[in-house]
Amino acid sequence: MIVRALLLAAVLSTPVNAQTDPATAALNAAQMLEQASVALTEANSARDRVRALTETIQAYEAGLSAMRDGLRRAATREAQLTAELRTREKDVAQLLGVLQTIETTAPPVLMLHPSGPLGSARAGMMLSEVTPGLNARVQALARDLQEVQTLRRLQHSASETLTEGLMGVQNARTRLSEAIADRTDLPRRFVEDPVRTAILISSTETLDGFASGLSEISEGEIAATDADVSDRKGQVSLPTQGVILHSAGETDAAGVTRPGLVLGTRPRAIVTSPTAATIRYRGPLLDLGNLVILEPQPGLLFVFSGLQEVYGEAGQVIPEGTPVGLMPGETPEIGAILSTSGDGTGTDRSETLYIEVRQDNTPVDPESWFRTDKDG
Repeated sequence: MIVRALLLAAVLSTPVNAQTDPATAALNAAQMLEQASVALTEANSARDRVRALTETIQAYEAGLSAMRDGLRRAATREAQLTAELRTREKDVAQLLGVLQTIETTAPPVLMLHPSGPLGSARAGMMLSEVTPGLNARVQALARDLQEVQTLRRLQHSASETLTEGLMGVQNARTRLSEAIADRTDLPRRFVEDPVRTAILISSTETLDGFASGLSEISEGEIAATDADVSDRKGQVSLPTQGVILHSAGETDAAGVTRPGLVLGTRPRAIVTSPTAATIRYRGPLLDLGNLVILEPQPGLLFVFSGLQEVYGEAGQVIPEGTPVGLMPGETPEIGAILSTSGDGTGTDRSETLYIEVRQDNTPVDPESWFRTDKDG
C-alpha cells in the first residue's frame, strides 16, 4: 500500500509548469475575463466612459482570444497525452505488476536467494538500483495522469467562463454605443453639410475621387491644424487585432489588386483610431461598405473600410484610441468555439478590414506607416 500511496500523492501534488502548459494558459485567460468583468462595472463611474469601455472591450477580446487559444492547446495536449498513454499500456501493466509484487511479497522472501547470503546481498543491491528507476517511472506516469485530468476539468468548466465573457463583451459594446452618442466634449474642425456630402458621393466613382473632394463637404471653412505624427511613421499601431491577409499591391482571390492592405479580424472586433485625428468622413461609400476616413495631420489620410457600425461625426477631433467602429459578423456560439478549439489556423478571423493610407491624395504603402506583425 505504501507504493500506491506514494503514487496517489504524486498525482495530487505534481506542480504544473506555469510558463508553458496549456492548462495554465487557459486559466490565465479565465482570470483576464474576470478582470474585464470588474472593469465593466467600474466603467460606469469613469470620468471618460468611452475610453473606459473601449479598454474593457479590448480586455474582453484579449481574454476571449487567449481562452480560445488555451482551449485549442489544451485539446491538442490532451489528445497527445491520451495517445501516449495508450501506446504505453503494456509498459504501465508491467510496471504495476512489479509494484504489486514488491508490495505483496514479504521482505525476508524478497531477500532470500538460492546462492546463499552472497546471492541475497547481490539481489538486494540490484533491487536498490532498480527502485529509483521504478519511482521515476511512477512519477512520470503520475504527472501525465494529472495533466490529463486537469485538462479535462478545464474543458468541462470552460463553457460557463466563455458564456460570461461573451455576454460581458456584448454588454460593453452596447454601453459603448450609448456613451459615444452621449459624448459632447470633443472639439470640431468643421460641421458636415449632408447635402454636399450626398452630392459628392453620387458623383464619385472611386475612392480617389471622393478623397480629393473631401474639402467640399463642410458647411464652411475647415479650421487649420498643426497636428503632426510624422515622428511615428512606421510605428503606428494597427487599429484592431488581426492578421495581414494581403499587403498593398497584392492580388486577392477575386483578382482585385488594391493599394491598401487587408487585415483579417474576428467578428465584432472593435476598431480604434491609432492616433489623434480628425474624422473627415464616416459612412457608406461605393462598394467599400461602411468606412471611416481619419486625418492625423494635414495631407495624410487613414481609410478603414469594411465596418458594420461606425462611430463619431465628421469634423470631430478624436483622441488616440477612440473607437471608430465595429467589424461585422456574428459572435460565435459557445459550441462553435469549443468545437473549433483544435483549429489554430486563423480561420476564426473571418472578417476583413481594408486599410489604405493616402498622402497628398496619393496612395502609399500602409506598412510604411503602420507597425505590422505578419503572423498575427
